[in-house]
Amino acid sequence: MRIISYNVNGIRAAIKKGFIDWLKTDPADVICLQETKAAFTDIDVKLLEDLGFHHHWFSAQKKGYSSVAVFTKIKPDAVFIGTGHEMSDFEGRVIQLQFGDVRLINAYFPSGTSGDERQAYKYVWLNEMHEYLEELKKTNPKIILCGDYNIAHTEIDIHDPKGNKKSSGFLPEERIWMDKFLGNGWIDSFRVYNKEPHHYSWWSQRFPTVRLNNKGWRIDYITVTTPLAKQLLNATIYPDVKHSDHCPVYIEIKI
Repeated sequence: MRIISYNVNGIRAAIKKGFIDWLKTDPADVICLQETKAAFTDIDVKLLEDLGFHHHWFSAQKKGYSSVAVFTKIKPDAVFIGTGHEMSDFEGRVIQLQFGDVRLINAYFPSGTSGDERQAYKYVWLNEMHEYLEELKKTNPKIILCGDYNIAHTEIDIHDPKGNKKSSGFLPEERIWMDKFLGNGWIDSFRVYNKEPHHYSWWSQRFPTVRLNNKGWRIDYITVTTPLAKQLLNATIYPDVKHSDHCPVYIEIKI
């Protein structure tokens, strides 16, 4: 199974930038999208269906905000919406698909960049998600967690670690959460295959040359639980795909 995780920063905007044409190149079997900022009624889903995709959506109650979707050429055995946490589900942050004994979770982690209130909620969400995943692992030990985590884990995951040490997304508390998460039975798939710096998945749009000069952050991940470790076949990042301020991240896994 080939899986892509991609924060499209508005699927309607991404479509105007050639997103559907990119899907026609068959980049993956399963496409997990974050920040679609849309419901399925907002786009022509026949474009997806004509390409052989089943499509599953979980949209925020607030129009044009957050939201996740999964386009898959492999029909899932079951689809689960949300996690049961009220605020997270109100914002349309998590959708889950079951493929045999593997649970695929597509999640859009909150950002704290807009201020203290959202940063505080980010910590609440992270703790809720950690507890949720720990409970889920008891019945579903094989889990793939795709998404925009909104956290650069280590210094090699960000172009300017010293200048951003007080920036949301690289705060000590967030990085400690990642340490705890990855130390508790999860594998950062990209780092299995590439341990070098200067590989990023998001670049600020405030300065046009930032992406050109590769001054980015790696905040998009596909992590897998340790029972899936031996089934990983490949993992990479596609910085040259440009429908968004993020780029797709990819794994190939045998399930």
